Amino acid sequence: MDPARRLAPRLPFYYGWVVIAVAFVTMGVAVSARTAFSLLLPPLLDEFGWERGIVAGAFSFGFLVSAVLSPVAGRAVDRQGPRFVICIGVCMMAAGLLLAPMIVAPWHLYATLGVLVGAGTNLMGFTVQSLYLPNWFVRRRAMAIGLAFAGVGAGAVVLLPWFQAAIDRDGWRAACRAMGLLVLVVIGPLALLVRRRPEDIGLLPDGAARAAGPAGSRRGANIVDPAWASVEWTLAKAVRTGRFWWIALGYSCALFAWYAVQVHQTKYLVEIGLSPAVGAWALGIVAVVAIPGQIGLGALSDRIGREWVWSIGCLGFAVCYATLIALGHVPSPALLWVMVLSQGLLGYALTSVMGPIVAEIFEGPHFGTIFGTLNVAMIAGGAAGPWVAGAVHDATGRYDLSFLLAVLLCVVSAAAIWIAAPRGVRLVPGRAAA
Repeated sequence: MDPARRLAPRLPFYYGWVVIAVAFVTMGVAVSARTAFSLLLPPLLDEFGWERGIVAGAFSFGFLVSAVLSPVAGRAVDRQGPRFVICIGVCMMAAGLLLAPMIVAPWHLYATLGVLVGAGTNLMGFTVQSLYLPNWFVRRRAMAIGLAFAGVGAGAVVLLPWFQAAIDRDGWRAACRAMGLLVLVVIGPLALLVRRRPEDIGLLPDGAARAAGPAGSRRGANIVDPAWASVEWTLAKAVRTGRFWWIALGYSCALFAWYAVQVHQTKYLVEIGLSPAVGAWALGIVAVVAIPGQIGLGALSDRIGREWVWSIGCLGFAVCYATLIALGHVPSPALLWVMVLSQGLLGYALTSVMGPIVAEIFEGPHFGTIFGTLNVAMIAGGAAGPWVAGAVHDATGRYDLSFLLAVLLCVVSAAAIWIAAPRGVRLVPGRAAA
């Protein structure tokens, strides 16, 4: 019998939180496996002697492939459900990690840790999770998503130090094999519990009872623009709106900033005089402090609006980059803490509102396809960030210019989401109740 249907009658309210718990664990393992590329960068550079731009480019290339797959993933979620897509992601990521020890040429690196791991993460991580989690919660949508995505921080505090210790003890090849097996053993079985929406197993969003009325009536109470909300948004209709392109710009710029620092942070900190252990610690602590940030700021966005929390997240990354530049001139533990806290506590909170922003503007049966297509822009920005930062370093010997560019793009991203204005279509619960 379907394990989800077997559990649903016993846990009509709590099954939504079962879905959140599954997403929490999946995000923790999958995203940590991709983030570990930052820890693999130093040993790969040391062993093969390739240019930094070439090695970092593998991460970027994997992102570009993910961008091509995103619309396909969105359509697959709409038609086949998230369980099917997540299982494909498990197979791809596990294959990439288990084949990585055979790397002897740059194209091997691009095929394994780039394409297979990058695309596999996309099919398990933020993209696919954001396609179905908003369906399970309406009143506390961003808080629930923040809880699920907090798994990234929990996974990082456990898995990244373990992965670094495995590299130090047994080498990067053995560490990749261990991570690949972990993906197969942990995420594969949990994916069987995932469903696209609560109605698929006879439940309603927010654990509501059927006597409370149809889900659509509750969802309609916060509508500001009935004409917009009444449209059954398809991808063809969405791309003809300005809102679609403003979201695409905002997401692309934010992901440029996010992944440029994530990939190059460890190497940069080592170059300015800190130890590899401190670099790994900083990367892990960023993810740890992201836990209260994603949950707290996600809950705050349910009260004050998605645009405000998106702006707070962009501010976090801008401060992070400014602090990294300052650290290059005046190394200081205090500045290191500012960098870690601004990046994790504020910047990572962007994930809690990525799905809700699009859902509240283009909610409907084709949401997955629309969000998946927007991920082309999002992932393209994430792919460009590490590559641009690496190329600028190769050309100038410094990261300062690319860090300043990232600060500028944070400002552009915040402005774009305000112009897209999800508040102009649907109010968040806190505003609707005011």
